[in-house]
Amino acid sequence: MAVTVKIQKWGNSQGIRIPKNIIDILDWDDTEVVEMSAQDGNLIIKPHKRKTIEELFANYDGTYEKETIDWGDPVGKEIW
Repeated sequence: MAVTVKIQKWGNSQGIRIPKNIIDILDWDDTEVVEMSAQDGNLIIKPHKRKTIEELFANYDGTYEKETIDWGDPVGKEIW
């Protein structure tokens, strides 16, 4: 489905509105976080997928050693 929309001034930026029928087709709502990129003269908008801890460390080949950190004496009203 293709629709025509106008780029409009929005503060110091420009913006486009995504029509409701496209939002419904994509099953998005107003809390959706998206990634935008430009490729070969096209704007690509896709949902942002937060990586799991496993994905973040998938290529990590180092070793992990637990260490104790000395944060110093309490200052102010901290409770230790």
